[in-house]
Amino acid sequence: MSSGPLQTASTSYARTLGLFSGTMLVVGGIIGSGIFLNPSIVARRTGSAGLTIATWSLGAVIALLGAFIFAELGRRRPKVGGGYAYLREAFGPLPAFLYGWALLLAIATGAIAAVAVTFATYAVKIVGLSAGAVTPLALGSVVLLSAVNILGVKPGAATQNIFTVLKLGALGALLLAAMLMPAAVMPSFPSPIASVALSAPSTFGAILLAMSTALVPVLFSYGGWQQTNFVAEEMRDPERTLPRALVLGVLIVVAVYLGANIAYIRALGIEGLAQSSAPAADMMSRIAGEGGRRLIAAGIAASTFGFLNLVILVSPRVYQAMARDGLFFSSFATLHPRFRTPVTAIVFQAVVAGALILTGSYGQLLDWVVFADWIFFGTTALTLVVFRRRDAATGVTDSGYRAPSYPLSVALFVAAAVYVVFGSIASNPGNALRGVLLLLAGGPVFVYWQRRLKSRSA
Repeated sequence: MSSGPLQTASTSYARTLGLFSGTMLVVGGIIGSGIFLNPSIVARRTGSAGLTIATWSLGAVIALLGAFIFAELGRRRPKVGGGYAYLREAFGPLPAFLYGWALLLAIATGAIAAVAVTFATYAVKIVGLSAGAVTPLALGSVVLLSAVNILGVKPGAATQNIFTVLKLGALGALLLAAMLMPAAVMPSFPSPIASVALSAPSTFGAILLAMSTALVPVLFSYGGWQQTNFVAEEMRDPERTLPRALVLGVLIVVAVYLGANIAYIRALGIEGLAQSSAPAADMMSRIAGEGGRRLIAAGIAASTFGFLNLVILVSPRVYQAMARDGLFFSSFATLHPRFRTPVTAIVFQAVVAGALILTGSYGQLLDWVVFADWIFFGTTALTLVVFRRRDAATGVTDSGYRAPSYPLSVALFVAAAVYVVFGSIASNPGNALRGVLLLLAGGPVFVYWQRRLKSRSA
């Protein structure tokens, strides 16, 4: 007998997500706490306002290229699991399994743990609780959102819509406040901001070097749109809805990110932005005092809570797809007959993330595999080349959405992914080595599941 995927119960995913929910998933999957906190890193590395905006604009172009590519992938293969399904079909089960392995052990669960702690850290300050409440609140948020997403994709998407609108509202308030304040920067900066002399690059080579070093945090800030492809089988008319949601969502994020950086520079000056460890809070405190700082803290809490919900919602679909292919525990392949969600996968993910929160090891794991996300980004983009050639050879009608400027768009995006990967390795070889070892450890596990699948099929 042939060794095919495991046969599971007839329960299928519920196709309930429309364009608005899909777009909010894209926006929520990209915007976390980074835009409130991290633009100072880019300002320090570029040394000038012009280069700062140019670097964020370059990142926007790369993000749009990625959205175009993943939009066509979603249209051609609207399958649950997104990148996992594309890698499996184009390059075989091993790279697909390693992607799911990295998500389960570090990328998704580590992000859940880290973002839950970030949310709890801001939330306890807002409500006046002690620092000892951070861990229980972080665990409680993971349990709560896991329970919401067990009840169905509709409650999970509704939660996502609410908190994505709230985070956009907080960023909108920030932009409006910056535009209404006088353009002239105050001559002195209150603590912890101190005016510093930045050295802007003057030669072409120095400019390229400055922008290249600043591009890494920018590209990480723009990442996350690909997660919406995980829930393709839960979208209404995914061949049309998914491409539109991806492109529209990334365009919204680009507008927000560029607007936020212009606002920071207008309010704080490039020196103040470079020196600030929390530019959004520092900007709002200058405009509206302590009330402004608390408003931004609430915005960050809402933003991180929404991002947390997004990862909890979409990632278990990958584990379910792995199990459906016989590469994971068969119980993970089963959907709840009423809620039509992968309950076992959601619960297991919550348990792993909770253990990472309790042990505090999530930071190390994320550091180890932070480059792996972009390895899979680039490799998944290459699957579009395979699918186009394969579909053309088999006479498949190709009348839907197509990524603009193909194959140049794929080449440029893959080059950007390679740059991020090598930049991450160069900046911390030790973490990269540990990440590679973590990925390699998935090899024997894959062999084990393959053997089980073959023996079961036989």
